[in-house]
Amino acid sequence: MEKDPHGTHQHAPGAKLDAGKPQVALIFDDMPRALRAVADVATFGAAKYSRGGWLQVPDGPARYRSAGDRHRLARGIESHDQDSKLLHLAHEAWNRLAELELLLRASETLTEQLTGPQGGA
Repeated sequence: MEKDPHGTHQHAPGAKLDAGKPQVALIFDDMPRALRAVADVATFGAAKYSRGGWLQVPDGPARYRSAGDRHRLARGIESHDQDSKLLHLAHEAWNRLAELELLLRASETLTEQLTGPQGGA
């Protein structure tokens, strides 16, 4: 059940039912450099291939896992990708996020197929 972190009744002025919800600002505020590095990889990939095209790659989770593994291996040899000139670690992070996103989307799709939209009838 959603709650106001200050105990304010949900219909009272000033209520905000956000207790226990993810604090997304923790990522943006605490890791701006890492996010920028991953965004640079995403921008490079969109220019090299197509914006959002990664969502249509057949067997995407396995292929992005493999690409992340290749960048992990390459980090042992060099810090930057020769093609993009960006950090291998940023490429690895992007690939892990792509793999995770695809798996989460597939899980949501399966749940909707089994239970109907929004998990209810």
